[in-house]
Parts: sequence; C-alpha cells; structure tokens
Amino acid sequence: MQTLNGYRQSHAELRQMIDDLRAIMTKDQLKIRPNAKTAYELLCELGEKMKHHLAEEDRGLYPNLLIHEDPKVKSIAWGFISGEKPLRKTFDDYYKRWLKNCDFQFSDEFMAETNEVFDMVSGRIDREEHVLFPKLVEIGLFSETYNAA
Repeated sequence: MQTLNGYRQSHAELRQMIDDLRAIMTKDQLKIRPNAKTAYELLCELGEKMKHHLAEEDRGLYPNLLIHEDPKVKSIAWGFISGEKPLRKTFDDYYKRWLKNCDFQFSDEFMAETNEVFDMVSGRIDREEHVLFPKLVEIGLFSETYNAA
C-alpha cells in the first residue's frame, strides 16, 4: 500500500512531466525532430504513469474509503472514482488519435488537445491534494508527515 508521501511523490513526478512537456511543446521546439521524438516519448510515459497512479489508488486507497463509516468519506471516494472514468477515456482517445502512429505531426489541434489533457491531469492532482489527502489525514488513514524531496 502506498503512503501519503508516495502519492505526493507520484503527483510531483506527474507535475514535473507536464511542466517539461509544456516547455518543449512549442512550435519552434517541435520543428526539431529529436525534440518531437522526445515529446512523443514523454507523452507516452505520462500516460503510463497516470494509469499506474490511478490503478494504485484503485487498489490501495479507495477500497478503505468505500467501507468507511462516515458517508462523507464514501462520497468523496465515489466522486474521485467516477472522476477517473472521463480522465482515462480522454487519455485513451487522445493516445489513439495522436500518439499510436508515431508520426510526430504536432498540429494546432493536437497542441490544443494536449493542453486540455495536461489541464485535466493537473486538475485531478490539485483536487487530490486539496480534497482527498486532507480527508485521508483527518480520518487517520495516513499521517501528515510530508517530506518534500
């Protein structure tokens, strides 16, 4: 089972990947083929890390919350579980549309959709940090020791 610090570390890695991608995903940078290839690889890695993060929460976090006696805790858990579905679908659709063929064609439409995916992932992380994690500490599932690495 993950620790609160483990989930926060996962968040930090996801945020760093998004920041790195936002920096490299400019029209000028993507005209350089090695940069385009790196951006593609990082996008695929982001997708894998996000899937792993959500799967870890599904296995190690939500089952405990869904059996908690406080209905508010159960409600928060269900809210995050139901919020996963659109995020997973969006990223799966995005991957099928833009990444599966490795063509490194970064159109305006691709860039706009990529930024939407980044915003969705960032929003999810923010909600976990500000809603879910404080509740986990409050109910005693995790302690608040946080070691920023």
